[in-house]
Amino acid sequence: MADATSILMTSTLTTALLAMSGISGHRLRQLVAAGALIRLRNGRYVPEGTPPPLIDAGRWGGRLDCVSLLASLGVFVSECAGVHLQFEPGTTRLPPRPRHVHAHWRKLALPREALTTDIVTALAQACRCQGPREAVATLDSAWHLGLVDEAGIAEVFALLPRRYQGLRGLLDARSESGVESLMRLILRTLGADIQVQVQIDGVGRVDFVVDGWLIVECDSRAHHEGWDIQRRDRRRDLAAAVRGYTTVRPLAEDILFHRGEVVRDVAAILAHGRPSSR
Repeated sequence: MADATSILMTSTLTTALLAMSGISGHRLRQLVAAGALIRLRNGRYVPEGTPPPLIDAGRWGGRLDCVSLLASLGVFVSECAGVHLQFEPGTTRLPPRPRHVHAHWRKLALPREALTTDIVTALAQACRCQGPREAVATLDSAWHLGLVDEAGIAEVFALLPRRYQGLRGLLDARSESGVESLMRLILRTLGADIQVQVQIDGVGRVDFVVDGWLIVECDSRAHHEGWDIQRRDRRRDLAAAVRGYTTVRPLAEDILFHRGEVVRDVAAILAHGRPSSR
């Protein structure tokens, strides 16, 4: 994955700008033929190594936006089909766009050559294009990654209608993944006491401690695959049990796609109460 700063700073190179740099028309054709420059459309180029989503955005006359831009920066987003691009209102003679391109028409104070929107407006648009839970997870993720700070979050909500303002109090930059954010929202619906990113002596840091005794760890294949990691997790769970905790590990795919079952199962576990109190 390309560096976030380099993605956000990517711009097209115009024929005029290249000429000012001393590149003649003949040399320009040589660079394109050699693959050092990629022609997007008439008079617009990008250097080799430019991420494919940015190349596509430039060829269609837009800027990478919304969930598409955020995903390229490593931010958690829900699975949204298609490519999300921003277009300037009033722009004419745009190339034909494939049907899977979602056009977001809004005016931005960015250079014409910019191939991405800015992070704040992309986050605001992503809130509109996702459900409320997914929007919270996306904002948590961008905040945790340091792409925005608290002031940036305030800017995002300033761009959103009033009906979105209730999401602000649900954010928590401590969540290390979108799945953790979604699990936190599930636990909130159960009315449980939730502690986030808790350090337990002899165990280490855990994702959640619920009602003082239930540890909830959010497992994904990406971070919990392989016997060495499973062995570590089993030892941590045993150490936690020695200290009176019960550990459950809902799968990321269930948190993402089978939320109702996760709610039901965790509610049933909490209803049983702490094992030592039975």
